[in-house]
Amino acid sequence: MSTFGGRSLKHESANDGEPSSRPLIALLPYLWPEGRSDLRARVVISMVLIVLAKLATVAAPFLLGDAVDRLKGDPVALVLAVPIALIASYALARIVMQALAQLRDAIFAKVAYHALQRIAVETFHHMHALSLRFHLERRTGGLSRVIDRGVKAIDRLLALGIFAIFPTVLELALIFGVMLWRFNVWLAIITVITVTLYMYFTFSVTKWRIAIRRAMNDSDTEANTKAVDSLLNYETVKYFNAEAHEESRFDSAMAKYSKASILTQYSLSILNTGQAAIVAIGLGIIMVLVAMDVKAGTQTVGDMVLINAMLIQLYIPLNLLGTIYRDIQQALIDMESMFSLLHRPAEIEDKPDAPALEVMRGEIRFENVVFAYDPDRIVLKGISFTVPAGKTVAVVGPSGAGKSTISRILYRFYDIQSGRVTIDGQDIRDVTQTSLRAAIGIVPQDTVLFNDTIRYNIGYGRIGASEGEILEAARLAQIDKFIRHLPAGYESMVGERGLKLSGGEKQRVAIARTLLKNPPVLMLDEATSALDTHTEREIQSALKLVSANRTTLVIAHRLSTIIDADEILVLDHGEIVERGRHGELIARGGSYASMWNRQKEADEVRERLEEVERDPMVDPQVARVRDVAE
Repeated sequence: MSTFGGRSLKHESANDGEPSSRPLIALLPYLWPEGRSDLRARVVISMVLIVLAKLATVAAPFLLGDAVDRLKGDPVALVLAVPIALIASYALARIVMQALAQLRDAIFAKVAYHALQRIAVETFHHMHALSLRFHLERRTGGLSRVIDRGVKAIDRLLALGIFAIFPTVLELALIFGVMLWRFNVWLAIITVITVTLYMYFTFSVTKWRIAIRRAMNDSDTEANTKAVDSLLNYETVKYFNAEAHEESRFDSAMAKYSKASILTQYSLSILNTGQAAIVAIGLGIIMVLVAMDVKAGTQTVGDMVLINAMLIQLYIPLNLLGTIYRDIQQALIDMESMFSLLHRPAEIEDKPDAPALEVMRGEIRFENVVFAYDPDRIVLKGISFTVPAGKTVAVVGPSGAGKSTISRILYRFYDIQSGRVTIDGQDIRDVTQTSLRAAIGIVPQDTVLFNDTIRYNIGYGRIGASEGEILEAARLAQIDKFIRHLPAGYESMVGERGLKLSGGEKQRVAIARTLLKNPPVLMLDEATSALDTHTEREIQSALKLVSANRTTLVIAHRLSTIIDADEILVLDHGEIVERGRHGELIARGGSYASMWNRQKEADEVRERLEEVERDPMVDPQVARVRDVAE
């Protein structure tokens, strides 16, 4: 689980008013990383350059003011040479200021992007550490948008927080000190009042804009979620001619986003206008007072130029401070949801110092296991069974009986409420999740592939496998011949979620992937239930190969696929109601026998229908069977 700088940040609700500043504080350890003296040195050098740059900024107006006063001298050297030299010095000071700022950015860049990289990787890691429950409930489009905005907001904070706030505060302090030293206290007081009014107005209006920004973000997330969901379900949209409906939903979400965006722009205009008015009034009052002092002879024209240049330089960072505050507030809003994800506790965690699972024989035991997804619905009610090492045990039952739950428990996607699940006597809750899942191979009912090449998807079974091992796994899974007939062969792209392959082809890739993994324990989770009879029989032969001499747990829908199992468990409403071999259960005439008879009749009809689909003229009697079935 990610600790994000050693802090546990509580999620701030989007309706709690001003966003929490804790995410900003949590960034500090990433800007001063432990064990990285080189990065810390860059931070120190950057801070020194900030101070030098601001000293050059404050010094520049003095040179300009002196140049103006020198123009009053009569000698040619004073009239021309000295002012020109001072003006050149002023220009040089401005160049030095900019050069120091650019050098500072260059030196600090490695620190900033190292921090950004660590945060992004930790977020990515934590998404994989979260439970299956979270990922089943998530909205992929909205989640990707939240993470994207959050990472960009962190990048913005690194740029603004370090090199804008601190330099601006430093420059304000220096200018205030100069006014007290070179001019009079009234100018300093008016400057302080102007700055205070400016900041109060900026912060007050920005707080009002926060709610508008949140609404804009929410509508943006909603629109992106609808768009991604619709595109992921492209075929379903086409099946039901729902293009107009999807466009209407997306248009409605975008209308909310547009409305919130327009309000954001209106509020920004109000903010900019108010800021400009406050600056103009404050500057006007100060310049009038200085002009009166010049007329009275207590100040020079050069002093008037100096104070004007000083105030202009004061209001430039002051205006930037307002922009920084707005951006930081917006960045914190953008980061809120991502930080909520980052600090959402993982439901399933390893115990401290948990050892790795040691598989010696591969025996699986479920001992009085009770499990519920929520307290009001118990799915497994104290079931017990054993899968002996090297044997095959099948679990069958009606939909909702809890069959697939068994596979999720064995993979430890969920923890049970009571009882024990062991492999070779080791409770799976006491060993590391990594070692547990490394020992189990699965061929699921719905094989989802990466949008990459066939080679990559097979090789995913064991990262780093050799070319020969990948080809051998494909051959054993009876898919090598099919792959070699493709134009791009093993480099063929499978499409998003493997949509370019048929169901049988995807299952063969899954089998090849599992063969490459070569696990001691195998799980077949209704691996052929979505296939036609012909493809199912071909896949079944490959599954027999992959399950040979392995401890195998089969979650079965088609009973014809598990007649050779060493033991069959009949699960109903979370309880084992029958157990035994295929022949024994048929002889008993119980639940299993009833399921077998129903499926046998259904399979006969299905085979006839498939035969008709291949050749509708094969037999009129079969055609009538199809009509009745339909």
